[in-house]
Amino acid sequence: MIDPSDRHLSIARQSELVGVSRSHHYYKKRAPQRADIEEMIKLKELFIKYPFYGYRKQMLELGNESIVSTVKRVRRFMKELGLKALSPKKLTSIPKKEHPVYPYLLKGKRIRYPNQVWATDITYLKLETGYVYLVAIMDLYSRKVLSWRISLTMDAEFCCEALKDALRNYGTPAIFNTDQGSQFTSYGFLQILKDEGIEISMDGQGRWRDNIYVERFWRTLKYEDIYLKSYESVRELKTGLTRYFRFYNSRRFHQGLDYRTPEEMYISFQEKELKAAA
Repeated sequence: MIDPSDRHLSIARQSELVGVSRSHHYYKKRAPQRADIEEMIKLKELFIKYPFYGYRKQMLELGNESIVSTVKRVRRFMKELGLKALSPKKLTSIPKKEHPVYPYLLKGKRIRYPNQVWATDITYLKLETGYVYLVAIMDLYSRKVLSWRISLTMDAEFCCEALKDALRNYGTPAIFNTDQGSQFTSYGFLQILKDEGIEISMDGQGRWRDNIYVERFWRTLKYEDIYLKSYESVRELKTGLTRYFRFYNSRRFHQGLDYRTPEEMYISFQEKELKAAA
């Protein structure tokens, strides 16, 4: 591109004509250093072990391996190696313009007891045969998963079934929070809530933080069960989810609950209420 032997045009003028800086001509790519190669090898090993970690967490893992690095270096190495953290991006919250949207009621609200606020969301799970969709309903005070259903399609019916199941087994909440997905804004789903006299709250569009507890639960479920088990069939998935939800509700300690289980939080409050009433 640039010919340093040209006697008529200087390197500066040639660089100007081709639209690059003069220093570009003198730049020589540095050969990989031994430390760089070792770090990249270790980074590939860590990525196989933690494919869901981005460059920041991979840098911390390198630190645990006594390799001091920087965010910039790890990001560059991951790009060169073609490594990209697992990050599901399937759209599960597509609104329909003709469906009604309700205001978000939880801003600044203190959640003080079970059945004050329930929330729901949909996520997708990948099997060998394709994708399935999971809906779960959670009590936000105790973080207890009250009901769940899986479906091969994104219709509203499996969400309605999960809602009816939760209402049948746990009573009615004061507020029910969802996103603006078409399943939750459908006539059938909203009518169930209205018939029970439940206030309807909806996240702002694109505001995943409005439903942060359920979003965190999806992350926990996938890292602690789905990614580890690699279920191949819907039947295996149902069996595995039944087992995990039982563990999550009654055995798993939650730091945010002062290391109590959701079941303990849900039941203990009700027991206090009964004692106070007596």
